[in-house]
Order: sequence, then structure tokens, then C-alpha cells
Amino acid sequence: MSTLDLTMAVEGTEYIIKEICTDDEELDAFLFSLGCYSGEPITVVAHRKGGCTVSIKDARYNIDKQLAKAILI
Repeated sequence: MSTLDLTMAVEGTEYIIKEICTDDEELDAFLFSLGCYSGEPITVVAHRKGGCTVSIKDARYNIDKQLAKAILI
């Protein structure tokens, strides 16, 4: 299976995060604090016009499209 980003994820399907592609250390640290890092399961709950709602470790977050593109599954 090829690498996708979250904008291409199927709603309701659980994926394992393969990589976070960002050069921004602050953003990387923020995602890590949410539990969003390689090896962790993530589910796209809903796609929205400006991004998507994701479920990570029993919590839900709204993330924008730019951030969704940085999370590879």
C-alpha cells in the first residue's frame, strides 16, 4: 500500500501514522503532545471544507488541510 496523507483517508477507517512531514519543530512538538506520531493509530472522523476531524487516543481534533497533508498514513 502506498503512502497517503490524511486528506486522502477514508472516513471511519483506522490508519497507522507512518510519518509526520514538517520542517516546523514547534508544529512537530504540538502534534506529538496530541499523541500524533509514527506508529500511532489515527482515524479521520469527517472531512471538512478546510480540513478534517480526526480521532487520536480517544480524543477528537479539528485540523486544517495543510496539517492533514503533513500526516502520512
